[in-house]
Amino acid sequence: MVDLKTDLVEKRERIEVLLKIVDEMDSGYNESPLILDKAYPVPPPLPTQKGFMSTKSKIRAYSSSSSTMNHTLDSLFDEGYRADVSIIMDYDNIIYAHTSILGAASPVFKGMLKQSRGHGRNRERAIAIRGVSPEAVRVFIRFLYSSCYEEEKMEEFALPLLVLSHAYVVPRLKRLCELWVEEKLMNTDNVIDIFQLALLCDAPQLSLVCYRFILRNFKPVSASEGWKIMKESHPNLEKEIIDSVIYEDVAKKERTRKVNEREVYLQLYEAMEALVHICRDGCRTIGPHDKILRDDQEPCNYVACKRLEMLIRHFARCKMRGPGGCIHCKRMWQILELHSRLCADSDVCKVPLCRNFRENRRKQNKKEDIRWRILVRKIVRSRSISGAPFFSLEST
Repeated sequence: MVDLKTDLVEKRERIEVLLKIVDEMDSGYNESPLILDKAYPVPPPLPTQKGFMSTKSKIRAYSSSSSTMNHTLDSLFDEGYRADVSIIMDYDNIIYAHTSILGAASPVFKGMLKQSRGHGRNRERAIAIRGVSPEAVRVFIRFLYSSCYEEEKMEEFALPLLVLSHAYVVPRLKRLCELWVEEKLMNTDNVIDIFQLALLCDAPQLSLVCYRFILRNFKPVSASEGWKIMKESHPNLEKEIIDSVIYEDVAKKERTRKVNEREVYLQLYEAMEALVHICRDGCRTIGPHDKILRDDQEPCNYVACKRLEMLIRHFARCKMRGPGGCIHCKRMWQILELHSRLCADSDVCKVPLCRNFRENRRKQNKKEDIRWRILVRKIVRSRSISGAPFFSLEST
């Protein structure tokens, strides 16, 4: 019983000591720290400078002098201080590195180092990276340390670094190499090699950029040395590229045809608007008989009005305006019939013969009627009006 009371007293004393320490920390250490025995050392003051990690918060605050840290990591890489792994390259070149940094930067290195650990603690670990320039491997390992690189080295070893970053799963360096290749290294001589490498390294963005570059510059690319080598080593890939080029050419022609076709429909739409404008409101020197026309009116806003005015004047004077006669009159007949099919209300329409065309439509050949319906539908779609009348036909 006495021992139990003694333990409780000691625990209470320890708690009181800890509470005093916390009070001194919160008060900014205005008083001298409490001297404890060896079992309870005095804790250090809380850091207030920017750049340290708080022990109470999960959010890390990093120093703004990142260049100093990068320099320190570069020095660690260059000096190999307490390095515990050797990277063996071609031509018996060796780089000494640190397993903790390699494992943290690359999951592949992490797995390799875990496997090598089973051979014994005292045995020196080694990783072989062959088939790549030793200098490229050095640039790669340096990036794992400090995430820094020299532009001259990147320009020289961008493609080997792309392979290494893919093989050892370093996505930041991989994307950096992709951007560098896209913006500064790609040309008609090497785009085929880059395209094949992008496919092997699972770089879809770079593959798409190469593919578009090949389509835009197919003639010089197909004459390059890389194309000849690909033709021998990967004939299926060559066939796929050629098929894509043919498909893109056909698609481009189809798009051009549709654009031109839509332009024609828009011109017909403008002609219909101009026809209603002339027959209902009058335009400068031409219009309905009950309108007062003046030459000094403001310029007409309808682009097709001037040409349509000339066509109407010709139609009024021509002696061969019957069906099958003058080609200009035949065009005028087609414009009038097209208007009748687009007109919302023939009873109040001011355009000549609008009601007559609507009444005679029943006598028209069915095949001819279908052709007119298709034309009207395409004109309406070209203006995205979904079947609504696209000009006003209110009576004046």
